Amino acid sequence: MKLVFMGTPDFARTSLKKLIHSPHEVVAVVTVPDKPQGRGQKLKPSPVKQLAVDLGLPVLQPVKLRDPQFVEQLKQFNADAFVVVAFKILPPEVFNIPPKGTVNLHASLLPRYRGAAPINWAIINGETETGVTTILINERVDEGNMLLQKSVPIAPDMTAGELHDLLAEIGADVLVETLNRLEANDIVPVKQDEGQATRAPKITRKICHLNFNQTAQKVHNWIRGLSPYPAAYCYWQGKLLKIFRSRPVARLSDDVPPGTVVKVFKNGFTVKCASGAVDIFEVQVQGKKRMTVEDFLNGYRLQAGQLLE
Repeated sequence: MKLVFMGTPDFARTSLKKLIHSPHEVVAVVTVPDKPQGRGQKLKPSPVKQLAVDLGLPVLQPVKLRDPQFVEQLKQFNADAFVVVAFKILPPEVFNIPPKGTVNLHASLLPRYRGAAPINWAIINGETETGVTTILINERVDEGNMLLQKSVPIAPDMTAGELHDLLAEIGADVLVETLNRLEANDIVPVKQDEGQATRAPKITRKICHLNFNQTAQKVHNWIRGLSPYPAAYCYWQGKLLKIFRSRPVARLSDDVPPGTVVKVFKNGFTVKCASGAVDIFEVQVQGKKRMTVEDFLNGYRLQAGQLLE
């Protein structure tokens, strides 16, 4: 089939890479406009654009998806299907163009975790399983009829970053299989069960602020569910401290408030929670690089009894 691919981040780049080596032909790529980044505010292309340029594919970067000129450009490619991975919400005048429909790859077992951050919320909520789903896009975000689904286990210490990379690879394979079967008319779309639907809203700065007045397991899930980006954080001696790696431990004897550092050891430190505690192993002090706690302790005086707020 002839495809127009739409995506932006690394997660989408993995799918584009896989599609290039599939039986299908990617005739064009749609991504976001280049954005200013860094101190010099130089324009930087999205990961998907970088790959598309390397592959010599036509790239469209519309500011508005309803722009009549952009819509007309899409029609000129005569694609059999559009493929969407981690992109914007498409209007009907775009997703209704191709005869085979517009296929979206979503990083959850729909209808669970509809929304912008399914990987993060699956871990934050302590799920032991998640996966990927391909759907046909309709007017309601993440609510289209399902095509294929594949589940994967979530290991107890797996971070959002690690799960992201795993689902990107698995999702790319499921996407190719979906398109193969769609071309062969060997797939029956299935309506989502609204009774099973849950949400995965965008991660905000407020959500990233750690609350140690919870169980150790919940704090651990919060940390790994936001690692490596945007990262859970707290405050230590007035400095913002991001936390990337942790482990829940049973520690109930200390009669101190949640958030209190109760132990400092060579490569970590232990923080009291509402029940139990967490060992912390990797951090980033405001204005500094991410580092192991062992390196952190070489430059900062963290002591038992101090409070993480």
